[in-house]
Amino acid sequence: MITPKFGHLSHMTPYRRSWLDRCWQPGIVFTALIFAIPIFTIAGYIFLPSGDIWQHLVDTVLLTYLINSTLLMVGVGLGTLLIGVSCAWLTSLCEFPGKKIFVWTLLLPLAMPAYIIAYTYTGMFDFAGPVQTTIRDLTGWGYGDYYFPEIRSIGGAIIMFTMVLYPYVYLMARAAFLEQSVCVIEVSRTLGCNAWMSFYRVALPLARPAIVAGLSLALMETLADYGTVSYFGIGVFTTGIFKAWFGLGDSGAAAKLAAILLLFVFTLVVIERGSRKRAKYHHTTNRYSQLPQYKLTGFKALMACLACLLPLLFGFLVPAFQLSLWMLDTYSEMVDASFVELTFNTITLGFSAAVLAVVLALFLAYGRRMIASKLVVSSIRIVATGYAIPGTVVAVGVMIPFAWFDNALDSFMRQQFDISSGLLLSGSLFAVMFAYQVRFLAISIQAVESGLGKIRPSMDEAARSLGYKPTDILLKIHLPLMKGSVLTALLIVFVDVMKELPATLILRPFNFNTLAIRAYELASDERLADSSSAALMIVAVGLLPVILLSKSISSSRVGS
Repeated sequence: MITPKFGHLSHMTPYRRSWLDRCWQPGIVFTALIFAIPIFTIAGYIFLPSGDIWQHLVDTVLLTYLINSTLLMVGVGLGTLLIGVSCAWLTSLCEFPGKKIFVWTLLLPLAMPAYIIAYTYTGMFDFAGPVQTTIRDLTGWGYGDYYFPEIRSIGGAIIMFTMVLYPYVYLMARAAFLEQSVCVIEVSRTLGCNAWMSFYRVALPLARPAIVAGLSLALMETLADYGTVSYFGIGVFTTGIFKAWFGLGDSGAAAKLAAILLLFVFTLVVIERGSRKRAKYHHTTNRYSQLPQYKLTGFKALMACLACLLPLLFGFLVPAFQLSLWMLDTYSEMVDASFVELTFNTITLGFSAAVLAVVLALFLAYGRRMIASKLVVSSIRIVATGYAIPGTVVAVGVMIPFAWFDNALDSFMRQQFDISSGLLLSGSLFAVMFAYQVRFLAISIQAVESGLGKIRPSMDEAARSLGYKPTDILLKIHLPLMKGSVLTALLIVFVDVMKELPATLILRPFNFNTLAIRAYELASDERLADSSSAALMIVAVGLLPVILLSKSISSSRVGS
């Protein structure tokens, strides 16, 4: 008996389609068009005539933005590659003391937002910080008597980003190393390759697409950052967008800067996808036995421990320890009723955005599984590009059309009914939630599609033969089977929303704050110790998804 290939509803047993099933494909296309509004808005400003403020920006600061952004990308790219790939190789194919701990703890810096680690190290290494104060107390030196590196600089920003973004490269590279066949490693050894040559000539090329994907995520996060570069006083596109919008009051100039930043980001996307398409390295066997473990002893074991310990130490342990000390000093003043309200706002906003993202992801991902047409696939790809867009760009792309709608509606209401409609969209949490979906829906889709991909199409066909409709199959069969993937999507989106700063800062309603905004505002006022409670709460909540992600990566190898 030949089982028909799964792919489209028309290939299955006929059934009476409900109105919900008939609306699935149009709903996917409509959803994609709605969430593409910010992208189309920003892209449209490229073709609009320039004003005086834009010309002033071009003549004075645009070149600085380009140079600084390029320097950040090059520096962070090299740093994350060096740390991420080396640690991934050591924890995947080497045996040394502490390896089992480093496997999951190396991902902990992922829970530490870049702007928080920047505030922490600035408080530690500034002139009035404990490090330089101790140096002056021990030596008797005064101001100008010694040299100390400036933390608020391009170099300092590169180090901050590298310490918290290398986990992107680490987790992608480690997953790729764990999925490799043991045969290719064994063949390289029989041909005379030592451990280093097997890594360089075999394992690294096989993992190259995954490494490039992780690197692209790290560079996108670098371009998307606002809190770190703003606090360090570095002129890049995100800070320029804020200045053009709030300082100069020119939304058009801000949108043009956002459009250039969007070109940067899409260039990274094209490079990442092109790298995957050009890769010609393939596995030639399905043998997935235990990977060889290179036992390191003596000096090599010590160097492996240091290589894994230093990123963890400076990317998580030191800043977390300093934040804890500050929190203990300021706890009685900063943790009060307003702090509880901030925490409630943050958790409510994050949970609501995460639930909505999961619901939309289930609708889109199952629609793609059920209706594999080019229109549906293209629509979901449009939605999935949102994660590559910085929060600042998304916020500008949301604010402009929402403000236009509010102004048009208010003008109509005043003329027809002599009443004001107010700011229905641009001045409410609806704009914030919409921006979160544009920014983070791609993460939820990826996790849900991963869960759906593990369910055999034959289960859909069996359920259909029993009279189940597609909606019933999703809710009664698929959802219970992939509850782990759904929970992962929920947690990751929740944490990303908690850490998101620029979109929340631009779009939030008046008198509405979150922990991220509170930490940013206090740090901007040089109240670094006072910001520790809000910062530490963000980090603490982010630890759970990171630990779950680490366990998922460790069990990803076939046969685990």
